[in-house]
Amino acid sequence: MEGMTVRGRVAIVTGAGSGIGESIARLLAAEGTRVVINDVVSEKAERVAEEIRHEGGCAVPIPAGVSDKKAVAAMVDQVLSGFGRVDILVNNAGIAANRGLLKLQEAEWDLVLDVNLKGTFLCSQAVAAPMREQRYGRIVNIASRAWLGWYTQANYAASKGGVISLTRTLALELGKYQITANAVCPGMVETAMGRGQNPPEIMERLMKAQPMGRLGRPEEIAWAVLYFASDEARYTTGQTLFVCGGKSLFATPDLS
Repeated sequence: MEGMTVRGRVAIVTGAGSGIGESIARLLAAEGTRVVINDVVSEKAERVAEEIRHEGGCAVPIPAGVSDKKAVAAMVDQVLSGFGRVDILVNNAGIAANRGLLKLQEAEWDLVLDVNLKGTFLCSQAVAAPMREQRYGRIVNIASRAWLGWYTQANYAASKGGVISLTRTLALELGKYQITANAVCPGMVETAMGRGQNPPEIMERLMKAQPMGRLGRPEEIAWAVLYFASDEARYTTGQTLFVCGGKSLFATPDLS
């Protein structure tokens, strides 16, 4: 069976300079998509784009902070000038600043909500007009299993819960233009961000509560994104897919 159809499409992947975003960008490029590598750190975006081009893919780095409306608008304008269209947006850029409720600082709340939720809104808003005009579009938002709630993640969980609600609203408003909007909810993934959120002893306890007993791999998230980004997903919108090794079941350690 052939792969999902994304060949020739133009995609923007935010936060693609490392981790899950990098894996998504690499998979889309390998499937024939022309990929815009966005990251707030220009060196990261340039490295990933250069490596994709070296492997025979098409990739262009565009550094920009997703919580900056002017920067987002300039990025989308650059994509439209260079490629003439934008078909796929993957809102992957995100940060975490975990702290217990009583110790969480207002600035930490604002920062996480700005990047994770406001950034998703700004990028989606910026691509909506050209997608509507071409009557085609795929918006894939990277949320998190944490939107269900988790200890020390009031800001992060709230931001990702907002992403789920925003995704559903985008699907409702944009569906008549043949634009889909869906969300992928990763669980704990083997990335610097995923490992860095907890000390080793906490990670050991979390693994015992993980039905599959391991962290996910970035490419396992990318495959889910590929489906939502494909032509074949034309009748799938407003959906949330957990790719979390069963963690969304709120599993506890096996006591049998």
